[in-house]
Amino acid sequence: MKSIKNILLILAMLFFTSGDLKPYPIDGYTLTGIKRLLRLQLILEGKIIDQKPISGALKLLKDIKLNLACPRGDSLAVIPSANPEFQNSINKLFPNLDESYAISVLEITSGKKIRYAQRQQNRGFMPGSIGKLAILAGLFSELEQLYPDSFEDRQQLLKNTFVKAGKWAITNIHSVPFFNPENNQFFKRTVQNEDVFSLYEWVDHMISVSSNAAASIVWREAVLIRAFKNRYPVSEETAKDYFNKTSKSELTKIAISVVNDPLRTMKITEDEWRLGSLFTSEAKKIIPGSGGSIATPGGLMKYLIAMERGKIVDEKTSLEIKRFLYMTDKRIRYASTSALTNAAVYFKSGSFYKCKNEEGFVCEKYCGNVENFMNSVVIVEHPDGTTYFVTLMSNVLRKNSNTDHMYLASQIDKIIRKN
Repeated sequence: MKSIKNILLILAMLFFTSGDLKPYPIDGYTLTGIKRLLRLQLILEGKIIDQKPISGALKLLKDIKLNLACPRGDSLAVIPSANPEFQNSINKLFPNLDESYAISVLEITSGKKIRYAQRQQNRGFMPGSIGKLAILAGLFSELEQLYPDSFEDRQQLLKNTFVKAGKWAITNIHSVPFFNPENNQFFKRTVQNEDVFSLYEWVDHMISVSSNAAASIVWREAVLIRAFKNRYPVSEETAKDYFNKTSKSELTKIAISVVNDPLRTMKITEDEWRLGSLFTSEAKKIIPGSGGSIATPGGLMKYLIAMERGKIVDEKTSLEIKRFLYMTDKRIRYASTSALTNAAVYFKSGSFYKCKNEEGFVCEKYCGNVENFMNSVVIVEHPDGTTYFVTLMSNVLRKNSNTDHMYLASQIDKIIRKN
């Protein structure tokens, strides 16, 4: 019996990013139908008593713009060489940190020269929940094929198409918000098989609280759009029949294509970023993975640049993806430093840890002794116009490196704003 317990201890413990991130501008309810945004709006109006978002989280839809959808962005079609002085300042942050730290930093503040610095930008890491950004790009790429001439039609489909979770939600650990506008009832719990949300809300759950269930469901719907084209949306029975009758190899081929092809369009190579499997165990049984998942700071930086240039499908899609990344509530990890309180922060974090039995070691969240990845992508926009991107990845064993990420966030912000 003891040996069985030891085996169980050695099994990998996989957790993707958790925490109440809550992106998307608060005034987006009418446009999207995402009900948690309505609740935040009511909190700001004093109609519901709860903690109000910080100052940096109060941008409206009209305030969020793409920084590089202009001739200046054309100069970033290729990641620039490091600025020697800037590189030297960034290098000084790392002598006392774990050797695994890898980072890309790009400043694009208007009126200043573009500056870039990096450390191990081509080093590969398990991306964790950052991979959900590939699903987001994949979904919008499929929607563009469905409605090539109307972004508004794509939005209406997201708002008006409601789908049930089904067994694709199993297993998941992240709670999602439930809000009833009729009586203001609000609670959080993990997604269950019978839960139904609009596609807009499933996407929001995938990004805002990093729900693995939502990630598998959004990926499923993107595959169905690819398969059924203008016959989408399809009934639950039709979808089940499709997944039951299509070969596993064909499903894998389609699924991998859906989320990875848009990355290749952004000139992000397979070695720089690829997504290889769905996010829940039951979903992986229906669509097996292939090729594994990996990401690099350089590949993630290419994604942020492409988004700001309006090159993820088109400008309206890129802007919508940026809105999904805008944080409107509690900030975690890199984004939680007080240096960014007044700044608009566009953010996604991801983690993956694995433990094995080790004498004197107790496995805890984000403290794996085999693997312990913690990653962040972030765009910071200060009220004074200071604007920069950071992609940070690490694999610090036996330690929750959250505090190190916060330290780096504050120091990088200080370097950029001082010079």
